[in-house]
Amino acid sequence: MLTMIKSMLKRRWVKLTLEVLAFLVIYFAVRAWMQRDLPSGPAPALVAMTLAGQTVNLADLAKERPVLLHFWATWCGVCKLEQGSIQSISHDHNVVTIAIQSEGEQAVRAYLQEHQLSFPVIVDDSGVLMQRFGVRGVPASFIINRQGEIVAKEVGYTTEWGLRARLWWAN
Repeated sequence: MLTMIKSMLKRRWVKLTLEVLAFLVIYFAVRAWMQRDLPSGPAPALVAMTLAGQTVNLADLAKERPVLLHFWATWCGVCKLEQGSIQSISHDHNVVTIAIQSEGEQAVRAYLQEHQLSFPVIVDDSGVLMQRFGVRGVPASFIINRQGEIVAKEVGYTTEWGLRARLWWAN
């Protein structure tokens, strides 16, 4: 009887292990597919004006300390889940966000005011910056180190602690 129970438990653990491995393979394959067009190495050039009228030069900003470059949209549900994290991170790290396809500056301003967000925003309704960075879906985040290189990139939801850890690592 005891041998039969041990055998059943062993089969369950083997099955569970195989299911977890299958899930991880699928997860990392989908993640790799979603990130396939995102650049690596030196970050593409980015000099633009924020909604607040400040000129952002990504290369200069990154020299100070690592930068979180975050693409989002006002219509994106997952972006709404992340916006509190991005806001929190912006208080103690260099953060630049790019609002894509969000119906223009006025709509983005209204969105920021409604949600009480104050992180720097560049509006990219034309999609030029989105294409330059190979972004096909939002949210998309890049961590750029002091040498101006992309050291981490994520598409989809990312936790605040995950982003903070990547920024710490880039430092």
